[in-house]
Amino acid sequence: MKAKNQRLTLLILAGAAVLAAVLLAMSALKDQAAYFYAPGDVAKDGLPLGRAVRIGGMVKTGSIRHAKDGVTMNFVVRDETPETIRVRFRGIPPDLFKEDSGVVAEGRFQPDGLFVADQILAKHDENYMPPELAGDRHKSETLK
Repeated sequence: MKAKNQRLTLLILAGAAVLAAVLLAMSALKDQAAYFYAPGDVAKDGLPLGRAVRIGGMVKTGSIRHAKDGVTMNFVVRDETPETIRVRFRGIPPDLFKEDSGVVAEGRFQPDGLFVADQILAKHDENYMPPELAGDRHKSETLK
């Protein structure tokens, strides 16, 4: 085989290997991708059943209910539309999770419209300061 043909063959094999690696990575990431929905989107587009998704919005005031087992909680997520999503979460919520604050929940919808969350992420505003630093800041202001 001539050197020119060997280089062409190696180039084609390298290109095929790179293409196979990209396709394999895309296939693996497809299962990990979680789409984001707000309550208004779910009402408009319908329930995305059978796949992992993220929902986001504000925790409705007065909606957090803790079950007797101590680890399961139910709450309602709302957005600027009148639509809401009922959520059930089993686990320990983040420290910033509270009523009338932002939340992102990862999980799956049930056919009855209930969202069963595997993970909850609490949102905070741009002025958030960890309690340790906020305490030091308060001390330094009182010393002035």
